[in-house]
Amino acid sequence: MNLTKKICIAVTVLTFGLSSKAQQDTVSTTVDAEFAIADMLDSLSTQKMFATAFSRPTFNKNNKYKFAEDSVPRYDDYTYQARLAKLDALSPFDLVYNAHVKSFIDLYTVRKRESVSRMLGMSQLYYPMFEEVMDRYNIPLELKHLAVIESALIPYARSRAGAMGLWQFMYPTGKMYNLNVTSYIDQRCDPYKATVAAAEYLKSLYTMFGDWQMVLAAYNAGPGTISKAIRRSGGKKTYWEIRPYLPRETQGYVPAFIAANYVMNYCAEHNLYPANPLKTYFEVDTVIVKEQMTFEEISQALNVGSDELLYFNPQYRKNLVPSGGHSLCLPKEKIALFLSKEQEIYAAIEDKRKENGVGLITEVKKVHTIRQGENLSTIARKYGCTVADLKTWNIINKKNGAYPGRKLTVYVREQKTVSPNNNNNNVATAAKPENKQLAQNKTEYIYHKVKGGETYSSIAQKYHVTVNDLKDLNNATSSNLQIGQTLKIKAKEE
Repeated sequence: MNLTKKICIAVTVLTFGLSSKAQQDTVSTTVDAEFAIADMLDSLSTQKMFATAFSRPTFNKNNKYKFAEDSVPRYDDYTYQARLAKLDALSPFDLVYNAHVKSFIDLYTVRKRESVSRMLGMSQLYYPMFEEVMDRYNIPLELKHLAVIESALIPYARSRAGAMGLWQFMYPTGKMYNLNVTSYIDQRCDPYKATVAAAEYLKSLYTMFGDWQMVLAAYNAGPGTISKAIRRSGGKKTYWEIRPYLPRETQGYVPAFIAANYVMNYCAEHNLYPANPLKTYFEVDTVIVKEQMTFEEISQALNVGSDELLYFNPQYRKNLVPSGGHSLCLPKEKIALFLSKEQEIYAAIEDKRKENGVGLITEVKKVHTIRQGENLSTIARKYGCTVADLKTWNIINKKNGAYPGRKLTVYVREQKTVSPNNNNNNVATAAKPENKQLAQNKTEYIYHKVKGGETYSSIAQKYHVTVNDLKDLNNATSSNLQIGQTLKIKAKEE
């Protein structure tokens, strides 16, 4: 369809309006979709990580439109239409302007201005990487804006349905594209790996439908839903033709995408400026970490804040990089320091662990059979995980619930303890409260590192010793414990 014809059609729709019922349907559909996107935008401003990730948006006094700082520009339909027409001329997407699109433009440029400023800031970290991956897969670069409506560019965003990350992968779909989820790592939140998976998925959807607007709808609703809508429409093959047969959220999805394209390209025209990000894409790089390291250990070794590590590495769920060669994103000035002193850093961390009597944290896969009277909350407490973890690992939803007799996969974190200053590196696994089993090293003692909230009484009960024995063995002169303190415990024979 040529540009003139598109403009004529859009003007006709805006001039003559819609029937009363169609107007009601439009409002209802748009409101449903707006709520979902507004919630995601709101969550961007409430994330603790972003409180330190940005400075406030810097007002550009030399802006070419000479806006006052508190100005909120608005434009007529013809202006929006003309601007989208310019974008459309260079895009494989059908970037039309209509009442649905206008509603989302208002959402972004009027009602959620601060959130949009933060997204503009986040785009400086993620968009260059998105573009590099999409160019490699030969898919339209405009698809980078899809992450705006999926996650508001929050790398660990979680939907009510359990989708995660910048590209909002559900667990089964993520597994299909090699995004693994364990108690340590959720690769759906790995910005780079999830972007590669999204590119592969989008390309496969284009192979199915041959139309990028339909691809967007399929990304939101699933290819099966789109195929069903095509059948119900009598075999129509374009998004706007099958739109009445789609779920309400999906009916608002493509208009939201068009609006996101608009606002990310015409932000200055709306007096919107990026919040200044902690770092941009060109100020960070990655290294491969061979040994297990906690964020606290990395922070101390490289003099980089733990919040900053979380900001750049949202895929690590427990503030810990497992052993085995995993990537770590760091400010570029820290890369050279890490590479030049890598072995020294590993050795220093190992010495510190020995000094404190702790060893590596390991992940053990267990199977739990649900018993009568148990629920996900009680099971999660038993294994020291969350209900969300159980749902993710076992694909639990309304149709596929937790019932007596069902076997659940559970990943349990266990920290090994070592005898301080023990050069033989004999290791014992700390007892877990759920199984009350003791493992002991080759001496007659085990060592316990005190955690927050623990008391002599709770620790004594955990290891089946008396409080007096525990205090006597550790020469305790008071009942106070310090977090991180190492206690010597006489192991009982089984």
